[in-house]
Amino acid sequence: QVQLVESGGGLVQAGGFLRLSCAASGHTYAMGWFRQAPGKDREFVASISWSGASTYYADSVKGRFTISRDNAKTTAYLRMNSLKPEDTAVYYCAARASSGSKWYDSVGDYDYWGQGTQVTVSS
Repeated sequence: QVQLVESGGGLVQAGGFLRLSCAASGHTYAMGWFRQAPGKDREFVASISWSGASTYYADSVKGRFTISRDNAKTTAYLRMNSLKPEDTAVYYCAARASSGSKWYDSVGDYDYWGQGTQVTVSS
């Protein structure tokens, strides 16, 4: 069982930035970030292929957020620029246990989940 540990959340003013990290305890394939605001469903934010060559973003964050992963393929990052109050949520890291050839933007696509890290953007 692979464990994912997120870090980097916090409180930031609108227009600011944060970088989230997700460290995996073992080998994973595609990795992704999701977020969940109070009273709302968990929603897709971004995903990255195992190689790191392909990335995919939700329309709401495209152009502001960047997903990446390190050369060892065990840590994923989410750089969040131009943050807005509506970005406030608990952010979750997710990872797949198997490879594939599609974009993974659904909760059910992922096998492993982190505990979440709170991101709060003040106006």
